[in-house]
Formats: sequence, structure tokens, C-alpha cells
Amino acid sequence: MNSNFMVKVEDAKLPDVQKALQQAGIKIRSIIEVYKEETAKEESK
Repeated sequence: MNSNFMVKVEDAKLPDVQKALQQAGIKIRSIIEVYKEETAKEESK
């Protein structure tokens, strides 16, 4: 079965997410960054 999910993360980059999913035994067909927003912490730098 193929499923599509949208995941929102904090303090993680795409390779980190991919590695975590693979370590959990989840086969990944593709990962697409849909939207990136600035957080208040990043804006104050």
C-alpha cells in the first residue's frame, strides 16, 4: 500500500527526517519540502 503524509517538524532538516524514517523501517519513495516558515527564534537573530 502507498500512503502520503504531511509532517511538520521543528529543529530538523530533511536528511534528519529521512534518516529517522529509514531507521524506523519505513521505506521512503520521496520527500518534498512544501513550505518553510521562519520561527520567532530565527527572526530575532
